[in-house]
Amino acid sequence: MTDLTPITALGDSVPRVHTAGGYTLRENADLALASLAVARGVAAPAPFGLGLPDAGGLAVGEGGRSAFWTAPDQWMIAAEGMAETDFAASLLAEVPGGRVTEQTDGWTAFEIASEDAAQIESLLERLVNLPAAATAPGRATRTGLEHMSVFVLRRTDSHVTIIGMRTLAASLWHALETAVDRLGGTQ
Repeated sequence: MTDLTPITALGDSVPRVHTAGGYTLRENADLALASLAVARGVAAPAPFGLGLPDAGGLAVGEGGRSAFWTAPDQWMIAAEGMAETDFAASLLAEVPGGRVTEQTDGWTAFEIASEDAAQIESLLERLVNLPAAATAPGRATRTGLEHMSVFVLRRTDSHVTIIGMRTLAASLWHALETAVDRLGGTQ
């Protein structure tokens, strides 16, 4: 039997981390993702106790779980540290009538943190062409970044998550690393 070695979206055995100035850019290989859809007219469920947000919203709950709106009656549900589990099955158990699709292997997540909230604001101004309100803490939106479609989740004043297609992980990392280096004064 072939000996298989798990790798991250960037092709390494461990998630990549890069620091520049006050920024820390980190590949998050432990984030599980599953999409959830409900029939029109059905009340939005509350999987794992999460109140599912409206358009542009981000809900953060207990145990590293979160949810963001993707379309009418549709959300992406995320769980920290659950990428190696059958997260979709866990979500379906929470929402038996929901339509759940595993998404973990289709996307990659990069976390960007800084102790200075102004640094995150400055970074977002350069990465995405969105009004500040769309990237305020507690907000999530889908937008373009260097010709790639991404989700931008502003978790707190000093923490943003960028989720993009796994097939574009290296290109997305390069764009984020370049921006962090320029703003962090290392380039």
